[in-house]
Amino acid sequence: MCGLAGVVRREPRGVSVALLERMATALKHRGPDGFGLMTDDRVGLAHARLAVLDLAGGKQPMGNEDGSVRLVYNGEVFNYRALRHDLEVRGHVFRTRSDTEVIVHAYEQWGEGSVERFRGMFAYALWDEPRRRLVLVRDRLGVKPLHYAVTPSGVTFGSEIKSLLEDPVVPRDWSPEALDAYLTLQYVPCPQTIYRGIWKLPPAHLLVAENGRVSVHRYWDLNFTGDGDPSREDEYLDRLDALVTESVRLRLVSDVPLGAFLSGGIDSSAVVAAMVETSAGRVVTTSVGFDEQAFNELEYARTVARHLDVEQHERIVEPGNNAIVDLLPKLAWHLDEPFADSSAVPTYYVSQAAREHVTVALSGDGGDELWAGYARHRVERWEAWAREWLGSGARFAGRLAHRLPLGVKGARSLQHLALSPADACARKHAYGLFESDARGALYSSDFAAEVRDADPFVGFRLAYESCASPDPLDRALYVDVKTYLVDDIMTKVDKMSMAVSLESREPLLDHKLLEFAATVPAALKLKSGRSKYLLRRLLERRIPKSIVDRPKHGFEAPTGEWLRGPLAPMVDDLLLDGRLRSRGIFDHREVARLWREHRDNRRPAHDHRHRLWSLVMLELWFRQFVDSTPAAQRVQPNVANEAAA
Repeated sequence: MCGLAGVVRREPRGVSVALLERMATALKHRGPDGFGLMTDDRVGLAHARLAVLDLAGGKQPMGNEDGSVRLVYNGEVFNYRALRHDLEVRGHVFRTRSDTEVIVHAYEQWGEGSVERFRGMFAYALWDEPRRRLVLVRDRLGVKPLHYAVTPSGVTFGSEIKSLLEDPVVPRDWSPEALDAYLTLQYVPCPQTIYRGIWKLPPAHLLVAENGRVSVHRYWDLNFTGDGDPSREDEYLDRLDALVTESVRLRLVSDVPLGAFLSGGIDSSAVVAAMVETSAGRVVTTSVGFDEQAFNELEYARTVARHLDVEQHERIVEPGNNAIVDLLPKLAWHLDEPFADSSAVPTYYVSQAAREHVTVALSGDGGDELWAGYARHRVERWEAWAREWLGSGARFAGRLAHRLPLGVKGARSLQHLALSPADACARKHAYGLFESDARGALYSSDFAAEVRDADPFVGFRLAYESCASPDPLDRALYVDVKTYLVDDIMTKVDKMSMAVSLESREPLLDHKLLEFAATVPAALKLKSGRSKYLLRRLLERRIPKSIVDRPKHGFEAPTGEWLRGPLAPMVDDLLLDGRLRSRGIFDHREVARLWREHRDNRRPAHDHRHRLWSLVMLELWFRQFVDSTPAAQRVQPNVANEAAA
């Protein structure tokens, strides 16, 4: 894994080497093993390398034989050996053993469409000198990030927003609409960023800048067919088994130590079990736990580790001695923009622990989104049944249900019957966060007027309505893939693993596996109330049934207690010292009420941990990226110490 950055100017005035050095330095945590630069009168490319394949020969920027095509690249193309053989047969000559060079020659052979042949996780920038064409590409599931800004001077791009901020022509104004979406969802949804003038390149898209024009278009999509046959269950199971095994085997290619994260849940256990079957040596796994037993999954991980006979490493997260207080500002710096999924904390800790033993770690991310692992998927099925059973009376029942307190079980689902299915699906992603009424109470009158027309759910509804399958569960899964998976899960895993210079690989997100998953009938994903049904059946072939059937436990941290305990002085400072109030965004009385109720009470009605975490991470972002010195002068975390800690 690596970090890439660059600039293409409209006019041939040269690109500053000093600018490229600053952009690369901002990404040094992503690539501590070396830096590379290339610049001429119009383009500059920068690269920070984490050496994983072809340690001696894979340096970037990398070009073809005559230097007419140049590439900077982050990620892995796992089928690069087969592609290389094909290209050699066609006459291409290779100088290295790296997958980077395969991308260069593939572009020479097949042009922009070469990306459709790649199987992996990647983001890259390619400069075609004869055509004066910039091509930016992001992988199908958004595993690897890529950001860009179109300015009067040209295009600036990079793996992380902080590298773009080194270019003085990139605008730094923050977006009220993006902030509103963040408070609704805990993240800023693609293609927005928190900055008005900086954008995320969407997954499965490529950008072409040529002849003064910039265009963005999609090159792949996931097609939920909705026509699967549940009676072919055993056939689907065998195919799933083969694809998971193949996906894991492809991701074992590495010239550095490799292991896996192991939580003891369905997804990570399935990945580790497949690794044991396909690896030449003993598999190395890493797990983290907490002192608070309600959040500690180590016993489940140990059970799987013993059964599979892996080399298991564990760490207990202890928030004392200001550890969590010191960590949060560091995470805010790595995250680049407001991000409030608190599972970023255990993800950081498990990445840090894994980095002590390996440079690459396989994860189980993606199992819930494609195989119906969340509670909202069961709710989606129930709401669809209720709409069908009630017919034209569903909306009336939904309007009546608004008289019920939300504390009544099922009240929210009944209320959803008054909404369109697309809108009801979208709003499930904001449960327990700053929903509409809560944002109304939180915002100052001026800010509320500024975001009056903002719609944080528009992308969710569009995804729901564009899914080809008529099955509501298929549509909900498609929404997850297009939104939450990319903007929350993949963002969290990339940023937290890269914070400690660890490459994370996600075999359950192999696009061939996902294309198969989209053909599996929803009845084999959620069956008799059993989530991830087919994935569980696969795991039963390899893992004790006690693990397969245990209740789902999210990768969570005890943030509620941390806020009342070691983080309380920090929360007081961030939320009540007057700086947050002076921004004019929030009603300070509502902020104080939320904090007071959570701090002084333990009743469920006063559990505001998710909302408070959102406010804390937002204010940390403001202080680091808006209030503080320019990015080039900002003190960065000590990456070497971070990886070794």
